[in-house]
Amino acid sequence: MQIKVSGKQVELSDALRVRVGQQLDAIAGKYFDQALEAQVTFSRARSFFTCDINMHAGRGLTLRGEGEAADAHAALDDAAEHLAKRLRRYRRRINDHARAAANRTQEANGGSANAHQYVVREDEEAHAASPEAPQGTGAYATVIAETPTEILELSVSDAVMRMDLADQPLLMFRNVATGAFNVIYRRSDGHIGWIDPDKSV
Repeated sequence: MQIKVSGKQVELSDALRVRVGQQLDAIAGKYFDQALEAQVTFSRARSFFTCDINMHAGRGLTLRGEGEAADAHAALDDAAEHLAKRLRRYRRRINDHARAAANRTQEANGGSANAHQYVVREDEEAHAASPEAPQGTGAYATVIAETPTEILELSVSDAVMRMDLADQPLLMFRNVATGAFNVIYRRSDGHIGWIDPDKSV
């Protein structure tokens, strides 16, 4: 597995990098036939350290864990435990998905589509002309860049699982039962919302 470790205003020791590799290899070995890559970012906020782990464990399967503590090693332990806790909750289904992803070849036009996300820079001239609008909000909000995203064919329950594992607020997918594009999202009350378009309209 390829692991990229980076720090924001944090000096990363060799011992910390080794510990990151050991933690992630242990998690990957326990839950996956093969994990592809992981990105681990340490940062410092006031008197504590934060650790953010993003692991790409198969086609369309991304997992996220985050932690904070008084030192970087403890923050890593906290983030790894969050990741492992999510994986324990979905262990059987995760293993099924990982095996299927390792053995599956993408069919032309079958089962998935690709969506692209782009960076749209904040219009500084327009913002200067309308300074009462808060920066980063309303018409001048910035869209953050991401890599192309695969839209998978999933059941609603599998989509909820993937959204939870990636710790994302929403997920678009192609509903395996209907073939239509659907969206699930985390509501402010903690429940899951589901948008299923009406084909009759």
